[in-house]
Order: sequence, then structure tokens, then C-alpha cells
Amino acid sequence: MAGASEQLARQVRWRPLETAFWLAALAPFAVAPSYLSLASQVAITALFALSLDLLVGYAGLVSLGHAAFFGFGAYSAGLIAKHCWSEPLSALVVSAALAGLLGYALSHIVVRFRHLALIMLTLGFGLLLLEAANSASALTGGADGLQGFRVPGVLGFKFDLYGRTAYAYSLLVLFLCFLVARRIIHSPFGLALRGIRENALRMPAIGSASQAHLRKAYTLSAALAGIAGALLTHTTSTVSLEVLSFGRSADVLVILILGGAGRLYGGILGAIIYMVARDQFSGVNPQYWYFWIGLLLVAVVMFLPNGILGGVSALRKKAQ
Repeated sequence: MAGASEQLARQVRWRPLETAFWLAALAPFAVAPSYLSLASQVAITALFALSLDLLVGYAGLVSLGHAAFFGFGAYSAGLIAKHCWSEPLSALVVSAALAGLLGYALSHIVVRFRHLALIMLTLGFGLLLLEAANSASALTGGADGLQGFRVPGVLGFKFDLYGRTAYAYSLLVLFLCFLVARRIIHSPFGLALRGIRENALRMPAIGSASQAHLRKAYTLSAALAGIAGALLTHTTSTVSLEVLSFGRSADVLVILILGGAGRLYGGILGAIIYMVARDQFSGVNPQYWYFWIGLLLVAVVMFLPNGILGGVSALRKKAQ
């Protein structure tokens, strides 16, 4: 027990490379100010990928409908801004709570299934919510999207066309959520999740409340995804059905696989590479840019089956 506690304490300590990474995240303000709008989208996508990593990488629950929580948070923030108040921080908390409640409700069903049944179940929930939002056009705007609201700024800083406030806001929320996720992963609860991922049958045999742990993980993941969706609403002042689409769920899963699931920084790195590559490829070839994205993914899966960070970790072990 003491050995496990010491190991967790070592993992919690910050490494110089981690500090350098987060300091480098400030570089776009000085190095690439014209790309700050893209940088804010990267930060939001990274938070979305981080939320999915809690499920896929640590709890072993694969989801193809995670955009349901992202979109629920986005619509919640939009409806709050349109009908209640425009202050974003409190709306962010409320959106996270609502997405978390939805995740908690669905978790009682989801955690009972595994493998293909789980994939189809999460996909089905995502499609149901998408169609519900499309049908409730009086509330959500349907195919036209939620309109008629505006989030002027945060903490006195207005959202500008250059994306300075949007990126600062998104990066700060990403960092705070990352601290929460990091603390969860390097806790006894995080160890229990990894144990369930590795052997779901043995954990209950040693007294672990596996389904309760999975429900907590699903709820936390949904809340983080809801925050990411609310961030998108606040920084763009728009919500469309795309936030609930299957494409968004598939993209974030691809991002996580690209960076490396179960690596904490995998989703963040995957979001950076995927979003920047998509921006550059679409600029070079607007019609066939998905070909180059597909080629990139095939190359990563063939040569780095555990993702980029997984490949780096394997190389380090060989070098030692």
C-alpha cells in the first residue's frame, strides 16, 4: 500500500517538460496572432478529447456518441445566453452540471455493456439527441441553429475578431480542467479505473465497486465535454446541429487515437496535430483535403499503433 502511495505521489509531481508545454501554449499570442481563432478551436477540441480519454483511455469504455454531451453543453450555454443571462462563467458551470446530469442518467444503462453493444448504444444515444434537437426547432432553432443571442465577453474582456480573448478564455478553462483530470487520474480512483480497463471481471472479485466507478467516470467525462461545448458557444456566439453530429464524435475519437489514448496529453497533442493539419490541408486542397487526413491517420496507425505518445514511450524504453 505504501508503495502504491509513493508511486502516485511521484506521478503527481510536475515534470519540466509539462511546464514547458503549458508555457509554449502561450506562444501563439506572440508568434502567430493571426491564428488565435484556430488556436481557440484547438483548445476546445483538446478539452473535448480529454473528456473522452477518461472513458476510452482509462475506464476502457468506447463511445461513438460523445458529441451528445458536447452538444448538450453547447445548447445549454446558448439557451442560457438567449433567455437568462450573458455572463459566461456561471453559464459554464451550469452547462457542465446539466451535461453531467445527462451523463449520470445514461451511465446507469451504458456501464452494463461492453464492446460492440457499447459502441452501438452510445451511437444510438447520440443520434437520438441529435434528432430531438432537430425536432424541437422552437427551442433549438432546428436546422437553422440557435440564433438571437450574443456573449459579449468574459471578466470584462470582449470577444474580438482576432480571437485573443477567445483563446485566453479557452486555454485557461482547458488548463483548469486538465488539472482536475490529472488529479483524478493520479488518485486511487484513477487506479481503480485502470484496473477495470485491464480486467473488468477481476476488480469486483477483489471488492471494487466497478459499476459505481464507471458511472462516476462517465458523469465526469460528460461534464467536461459539456464545458467544451459551452466554450464553443461562448467564443462563437452560435450553436448548430453540427455540435451533436456523429462526425464530431468520430473526429474526437480519431484525435484521441492519433495522440494516444490513456496518456493524458494524448488528446491534447492529437487535437493540435489534427486541427492544424486539417487547416493546412484544406487550404492547399479544399476539395480533397480529407485524403491527406486519411493518409496521415493510416501512417500513424501502421507505424505507431498506440498513438504518437505511445510510440514515443516505446522508443524511450528501447533507448534505456
